[in-house]
Amino acid sequence: MTALVIAEHDNKSLKVATLNAVAAALQCSPEVDVLVCGNGADAAAQAASQIAGVRKVIQVEAAALVDQLAEPLAAQILSIAKNYSHILAPATANGKNVLPRVAAKLDVAQLSDITKVVSADTFERPIYAGNAIATVQSGDSVKVITVRTTGFDPVAAMGGSATIEKQAAVADTGKSCFIGRELTKSDRPELTAAKIIVSGGRGLGSGEKYQELIAPLADKLGAALGASRAAVDAGYVPNDYQVGQTGKIVAPQLYVAVGISGAIQHLAGMKDSKVIVAINKDPEAPIFSVADYGLVADLFTAVPELTKALG
Repeated sequence: MTALVIAEHDNKSLKVATLNAVAAALQCSPEVDVLVCGNGADAAAQAASQIAGVRKVIQVEAAALVDQLAEPLAAQILSIAKNYSHILAPATANGKNVLPRVAAKLDVAQLSDITKVVSADTFERPIYAGNAIATVQSGDSVKVITVRTTGFDPVAAMGGSATIEKQAAVADTGKSCFIGRELTKSDRPELTAAKIIVSGGRGLGSGEKYQELIAPLADKLGAALGASRAAVDAGYVPNDYQVGQTGKIVAPQLYVAVGISGAIQHLAGMKDSKVIVAINKDPEAPIFSVADYGLVADLFTAVPELTKALG
């Protein structure tokens, strides 16, 4: 019984989410392999070989795999799927894109967004925006699993000594092609990997106030910037800032929520944060139900004072 983790990478380095997925895989099976598909991804494969607990890294190089499109990546996974009892990927945009295709091709049910491994065939996953936890058991010969990264502490990125096995890529069917990518450039930490996040909500009133109040506070804390869906829908910030059920799931060491009421969809994306600080003028705001520290105050006064106090 061996598990396969689909590495998430940019052909140069591994994403931290891969370490969380390996942690889940090691609870499913004592033997874990990592698949690195890309083009010019030697550095990513080398990094994968150093992950603690990994037995073997399978590296596949092809021009069609450079952008991690679902069709060629799924074909590559399917070519070796018979060797594994579990196939796992982080529940990120990439993982959610490719594994449903793999599960459908294997004619098995996907186990989505797991947060706990009970046994090799039984898992826990949140439902109803995290208000209930379902325990699901699979009798499929191959378990296809996406891993909610906040549910598993990442394994050590160093300390392993896995072998790297290079394999030939399967033929590209040409069903999809990469056209372009629009990225938000930022010197700040990546939202899903940040240790500190400062998020703003609709209570800020405008995008200008978001930049005026939230950005300086994040600068002082060395934090990533986040937002509620209401703030994103109002056009204050781009949608890649969104934290919540329909945005990014985060669990930083410190989460500061400013002017966020705490709709259930937002709480589903950040309530696993280690320490939650909420600033809101409404004492009945739902955000205070999950906050470790709550400040009932006018954010337009409190946030500048907090930023100033941080020096």
